[in-house]
Amino acid sequence: MKQDIHPDYREVVFVDISNGFQFKTRSTIQTRETITVDGQEYPLAKIEVSSESHPFYIGTRKIMDTAGRVEKFRQKFGRKTGKVASA
Repeated sequence: MKQDIHPDYREVVFVDISNGFQFKTRSTIQTRETITVDGQEYPLAKIEVSSESHPFYIGTRKIMDTAGRVEKFRQKFGRKTGKVASA
C-alpha cells in the first residue's frame, strides 16, 4: 500500500447534543474540539441524533396531523371564486 495517503483512523467520542449521550468508537472524522474521558483526551464529534434519541430506536412515534395540514393548505391556497373548472 502507498504510504501517507490514508486518513488517521483513531478513537473518537461522539456526543448526542439532544440528551448528552456519548460513546467512543474509531473514526477518521476530523474535529476541532477534544474531550477528556476516563483520564484520556479524545477528539469530540457532536451529533444531533443517535440511537438514544432517534424515535425509531426509543419507541416513540410522532403522529402526523395530515387532515389539519390539508385544511390549512386549502385555507391558504384554496380557490378564490368557488367555481369548479369543467373538464
